[in-house]
Amino acid sequence: MASVADAAAYVLEKHGAMTAMKLHKLLYYAQAWHLVWDEEPLFDERIEAWANGPIVPAIYQQHRGRFKLDSWDGDAANLAPNEAKSVDVVLEDYGNMSAHDLSTLTHLEAPWRDARGDLPQGEPSTAEITTVAMFEYYDGLLDEAEV
Repeated sequence: MASVADAAAYVLEKHGAMTAMKLHKLLYYAQAWHLVWDEEPLFDERIEAWANGPIVPAIYQQHRGRFKLDSWDGDAANLAPNEAKSVDVVLEDYGNMSAHDLSTLTHLEAPWRDARGDLPQGEPSTAEITTVAMFEYYDGLLDEAEV
């Protein structure tokens, strides 16, 4: 299993420079869809339901104060072929969306909303978006698409 730093390095290597906010959302979707497709996490690091959408605190702590990112201190080569494929598909499906659009999309989906519960819009939170919540929601989307 890759680390989130390895996944971040892979995303930036494949997609190119992007805002930190967009990187977080793409890592979130890569984790979610990899859970559905391979029934295992892409990385072990925690994802939290922050006000602007899902954030990986382990990544945030390292880029804090930087708006745009063009590389990451991880090893993209550490992704197994199936892990790289999951990220590639996420980049194809979500990579052309803006950070704002990705954030808006996550706000419409149950894993982020449920983790935040009744918190008012914009209120800080460190509530975890669990892999179980991600798997159940996105697997359900896949099931709906197959009907």
